[in-house]
Amino acid sequence: MAEAATVARPYARAAFDHARADGSLAAWGTLLAHAAAAVEDERVAPLLGHPKTTPAALAELLLAVAGDGTGEGGRNFVRLLAENRRLALLPEIAGQFETLRAEHEHTADVEVVSAVPLDAAQRARFESAMSKRLARKVRLVTHVDASLLGGAIVRAGDFVIDGSLKGKLERLASTLAN
Repeated sequence: MAEAATVARPYARAAFDHARADGSLAAWGTLLAHAAAAVEDERVAPLLGHPKTTPAALAELLLAVAGDGTGEGGRNFVRLLAENRRLALLPEIAGQFETLRAEHEHTADVEVVSAVPLDAAQRARFESAMSKRLARKVRLVTHVDASLLGGAIVRAGDFVIDGSLKGKLERLASTLAN
């Protein structure tokens, strides 16, 4: 939703600027991620628009769930979101905050989905290759998907390399069909 991204942007930027000034990017990232997860929880989501739930009560609920590693700044941020009825934007704010943080720290999250678990040497090769390709420090996250048959799919933001056997077979089938 473009509107949510547009409305969330100044909040994410303000949180990032405050966290960077305090040197607490990791703590703010944790707070926002936990609060975003809480907002998306099926037990909490109905409370966001409920007329009998006060913004202060919602803020305190989220702060209790999310923890308090950011100090007064983080508490005030969540309270401000609650007062402005913007708590539903927390997932988008958290995502934009992490994007700003990764840019600031020159890091990239790279997801590798492989047919079999990667050993330490394979992980190291992926990290090295992607670090060179992206010119950033890489945080590698791996998953196993046996339906790939062999190979792997590598994702870093919009950058995708499909080197899976399943993907190659699908491309071959498409070529033969045309």
